[in-house]
Amino acid sequence: MDKVIVEPDGGLRVLTLNHPDKRNIIDDTMRAELVRAVTAIRSDPDATALVVTGAGSAFCGGADLPALFGDTTRDLGTLREDLQKVYESFLILRSLSIPTIAAVQGPAIGAGLNLAMACDLRIAGPGAKFGATFSQIGLHPGGGCTWFLVQALGSQRALKLLLDGGTLTGAEAVEAGLALSLEDDPVAAATALGRTYARMDPRLARHIKSAVRIAATEGFEATLEFESWAQAYSATQPGIQEFLARFRK
Repeated sequence: MDKVIVEPDGGLRVLTLNHPDKRNIIDDTMRAELVRAVTAIRSDPDATALVVTGAGSAFCGGADLPALFGDTTRDLGTLREDLQKVYESFLILRSLSIPTIAAVQGPAIGAGLNLAMACDLRIAGPGAKFGATFSQIGLHPGGGCTWFLVQALGSQRALKLLLDGGTLTGAEAVEAGLALSLEDDPVAAATALGRTYARMDPRLARHIKSAVRIAATEGFEATLEFESWAQAYSATQPGIQEFLARFRK
């Protein structure tokens, strides 16, 4: 059984973690399949948006902790390298230039939280839980979790959540700004939104995503510089010209 399934829907790709009996945890097989799947999507010129979700009741229950931390004979350098391989399985989503949406229908815990946060947008269902539970088991957060939560929540609320090893419900995540909306069927809602973005001019969607990332990390001047080129390019494309043609009639 494939642990990662990718289904095409026009320009939209729907990636499903498919190991529901194990809460879609990221074990070695899941990790390798995720990297292969996202790499294939990244090189697919027809892929213009992506939805990520999980089969069954969980979005992703995290990493395979016994396999990852059970061997106490490794030195710190080797353990760090093994951790970075797990990180790659979800951080590779950040390398995609297309819009990405996580449909979080159930618990997203630890590395599963990171997987959801590596997507651009998150839509939560009634059963969603966003768990930064690392400290509860004596573990420091990893995989960019601290950065993701500071970006989404601000430093004060991120610090409290991480110190507490806390979990946000779907409704709490929306209220805090970590998730976009709470939907009865988050997969259907994410798919509908993904289809809308998939029908956009692909360069326009990619450029808007790039502009937002620059604005979040590099400040006003860098954003303005990028916008001037991206807006100039978009002005030469059919979309704006079709809009202007209506005024010429």
